[in-house]
Amino acid sequence: MKYKVVALALLSVIIYSCASKSSVPTTAATKTESASTVMTAELAEGKMLYENNCAKCHKLYDPKGFSAQEWKPIMDKMQKKAHLDDAQGLKIYNYVTMK
Repeated sequence: MKYKVVALALLSVIIYSCASKSSVPTTAATKTESASTVMTAELAEGKMLYENNCAKCHKLYDPKGFSAQEWKPIMDKMQKKAHLDDAQGLKIYNYVTMK
């Protein structure tokens, strides 16, 4: 009886290890809403900074809701309030003004 249990367990392990594993390929760049715009690693970091820092105090605004000229004074003001350094502020600015 022990032999059958051990054999069944061993057979189960072999079948499980031979099963196909589904994998999703990872890429450094991801497509955004626009088919022609590719989100680079820097833009993805800007998006993460925007979502993690700006949402602490208020709702997130649609980046397309403001022009690049309108975002500049907003970013200058909010960067100070969120205690972001210039590099982080620039990454967020590049994300919200990407075309």
